[in-house]
Amino acid sequence: MVDAVRTLRGGKPSSEYGATKFLRQAQHHNSYMRFKNLLLLIFISSLVFLSGCATLPPREALPTYSLNGTTYIALIPLCRARGITCNYDTYTRQVSLKKDAHEINLLVGDTMVLVDGLPQHLKHPVDIYQGTVVVPYKFKEQVLDKLFEGAYPGRKTAPIAAKLRKVVIDAGHGGNDPGAMGKSGLREKDVNLDIARRLARILKSEGVEVVLTRSGDRFIPLHKRVDIANNSRADIFISIHSNANRVRTLNGFEVYYVASSVSDTKRAYTAAQEAALNLDSSCFAGNSQDLKAILWDMIYTYSRAESIELSRFICKAMDNNLGGRSMRIKGARFEVLRGVRMPGVLIETGFLSNREEEQMLKNGYYRQKIAESIADGIGDYSRGFLAMGPGR
Repeated sequence: MVDAVRTLRGGKPSSEYGATKFLRQAQHHNSYMRFKNLLLLIFISSLVFLSGCATLPPREALPTYSLNGTTYIALIPLCRARGITCNYDTYTRQVSLKKDAHEINLLVGDTMVLVDGLPQHLKHPVDIYQGTVVVPYKFKEQVLDKLFEGAYPGRKTAPIAAKLRKVVIDAGHGGNDPGAMGKSGLREKDVNLDIARRLARILKSEGVEVVLTRSGDRFIPLHKRVDIANNSRADIFISIHSNANRVRTLNGFEVYYVASSVSDTKRAYTAAQEAALNLDSSCFAGNSQDLKAILWDMIYTYSRAESIELSRFICKAMDNNLGGRSMRIKGARFEVLRGVRMPGVLIETGFLSNREEEQMLKNGYYRQKIAESIADGIGDYSRGFLAMGPGR
């Protein structure tokens, strides 16, 4: 449309027919964008409506927000659910929480809180978001849950399965494709499979259904891995790999999501041609390729946002459990991530090219810690981010 408008403004087309053609293209584009925006509104409204169908008790459905990669929770609904009196002074920006004989004092913008007069330090500050006071989710766990234990008799931390029904775990490489090779002969395919199996056992113990793209030492083409994931109707996709680099001093783990340079619209048209979206025909006037493509475009855009949040939660958990060894979260054009139609991440668990890290990845205890860290990140994502996510 922009090119068409520029042409009309910058100079006359060679004929009246040419001008008419450009105007029609611009009008068609405007109609398409209006139609897409309308469908986007319907799509988001449907997701928000579905979010009211969560199986958790209503008192646990508290507003949470992701600010700079940290999960925050709205303070007033949290206090109301716990029967805690909350007073906020807008002038001094001080918050006072009281229940029974306990008192907690907070200051917006500060990381220190006073609990019954004793200071405790939070990793992230109390904040204001959309006009309401929000606190780090860890404040709820570290302070409120401990101080007011028993506020919910018999209540336990919500299991992962409360939010996530099914997870696909993809152990990279396999069979005649060993992947990266360490100096001592450690093969990436073996490390990936062992961590994938350990992660699967942990998630199953939490009540999550698990699909492994490979459960043994065999080669699975990338497109088959994508097909397995898409046909599973899973909630998230986790691909496990080990890294290597000519710079042998590099170490640490990395978490990747599909890069923003990958066109969601192009992926959407491919998906529209290859798969059915199972639309209720009573809700839509037609079932054209354009309609399917627009809806797939929305799904892919939403999945990318969730993938980024999932990456952050996993990276944070691995940092906490493994001593801050993460390099960073990155966007990448990995084929296996481009193809999956759900939130998905690829985790590089360490560098086999680094002598020290190769020795660590040989160790079964360290592999178990990696698997537990990934599971912790998935659990935090499920209990934190998905608690606010539409459609959950």
